[in-house]
Amino acid sequence: MIVVTGGAGFIGSNILAGLEARGHDDLVVVDTLGTDEKWRNIAKRALADVVAPERIFDFLNARAGEIEAVVHMGAISSTEERDADVIVANNIRLTLDLVDWCARHGVRLIYASSAATYGDGALGFDDDGETGALAGLQPLNAYGWSKHMVDRRITALRARGAALPPQWAGLKFFNVYGPNEYHKGGQRSVAHQVFCRIRDGGHARLFRSHRPDYPHGGQLRDFVWVGDCVAVVEWLLETPEASGLFNVGSGKARSFADLARAVYAAMNLPPEIEFVDMPEHLREKYQYFTEAKIGRLRAAGFTRPATELEDGIASYVRDYLLSADPYV
Repeated sequence: MIVVTGGAGFIGSNILAGLEARGHDDLVVVDTLGTDEKWRNIAKRALADVVAPERIFDFLNARAGEIEAVVHMGAISSTEERDADVIVANNIRLTLDLVDWCARHGVRLIYASSAATYGDGALGFDDDGETGALAGLQPLNAYGWSKHMVDRRITALRARGAALPPQWAGLKFFNVYGPNEYHKGGQRSVAHQVFCRIRDGGHARLFRSHRPDYPHGGQLRDFVWVGDCVAVVEWLLETPEASGLFNVGSGKARSFADLARAVYAAMNLPPEIEFVDMPEHLREKYQYFTEAKIGRLRAAGFTRPATELEDGIASYVRDYLLSADPYV
């Protein structure tokens, strides 16, 4: 049995689809579905159970002997969430409780960290898991801090020889795009937001640059196709000796203008991009450049090439967003 928290969410539901395609037939979702269309993200899956987050430890304790791994993707994922107590309860306390439970029961744990742990990027994007290196990072928001605190706690436990799960891996996801993100509102990828504006008769809309060294739309991100993220999780489940913090990105920074042009190309339309001022409250906390260093993931044995931005966007648009059924 593999338990996927946040399994009805964006990355979690794609992981479920990938695991099912590889023959895993005992999959459990832990998530809140609410009253919108989020349930459609898991509607195609043959699931063993769907468990409410508040019942997670009741379920784990009842089925402990059957569980091979917990893939923990559940979190408050908004970078603009202001209630830090809610973030602590959902992103820190729950994750550390899962670390403890998996250590006590000998269950492997793969969990979502984030590129938001790197803050403004001034110290680079090296997934160095040593306690000293982590201590220097300064996330810009409560979400990034919550992920960073968990990373620091687990590596501190490792450094002093405390009990940890037999395999543990924290995945620092960069800017992920792909199907099943439709419920995320303002937290959807820019790729999906641009597609929707074009589909509805508007133009792609990107932020103006407020720095002289970057042109409008020239802000750079490491955009990563969700299928590449799924491949990393699948590889980890097949490689139980691999533990640590790992960046999950393409390893190549691309501009928002590149992304918008790729969406237009996938829709067979000429690009028309307009630029708008960045909201004042974002300007001091805005990352102008992110690029994953993926050398540690490669050194650990993960060899799958990253999907090129244009190829990933073409698949997203043509295979999902323009199809009658946009769900994985």
